[in-house]
Amino acid sequence: MKPDTPICYRSLYPAVTHDIWQRAQQIKLLICDVDGVFSDGRIYLGNDGEELKAFHTRDGFGIKALLSQNIEVAIITGRQSKIVAQRMQHLGIEYIYQGCENKIQPYQSLLQDLELKAHEIAYIGDDLVDLDVMRHCGLAVTVQDGHPLVQREAHWTTQARGGFGAVRELCDILLISKNKLTCAQGQSI
Repeated sequence: MKPDTPICYRSLYPAVTHDIWQRAQQIKLLICDVDGVFSDGRIYLGNDGEELKAFHTRDGFGIKALLSQNIEVAIITGRQSKIVAQRMQHLGIEYIYQGCENKIQPYQSLLQDLELKAHEIAYIGDDLVDLDVMRHCGLAVTVQDGHPLVQREAHWTTQARGGFGAVRELCDILLISKNKLTCAQGQSI
């Protein structure tokens, strides 16, 4: 397939509505929560207090692919974790906000710093703390196993669960909407 060949998106993601595709076309920044989105939401603690999380390589590929097509990515998470900082920096994410009880403040900073409008931002979250930001975005997404109230308010719910490729699914939607999926350069990391 040539890099500029349009993809029949309905064959890849049949549950995505025309409205979602239109919203996705306008996105210039994807903001992600971490626990329950990039990970399955579980936190593993070792005997010495070491915190472990599992991340899916498909999600890493999707983030790298977005960045290769000049779609910015940011992280806003309520927890503070060295492992999250390391993972996101390794993916090339420049905007990482951790320990945020109020996620709307970093959202507003991103809006101003990147000179974006709300309709140019997508957000993916899974729990009630994400709703404030989701209500201010052009494309609000939750994962298949997100909280029912979050699913009710989201524009779209992924088929994948958090930590099992949900971020990649959204990355694909954003890239397909701009006809850039086959020319995007990712890496399974």
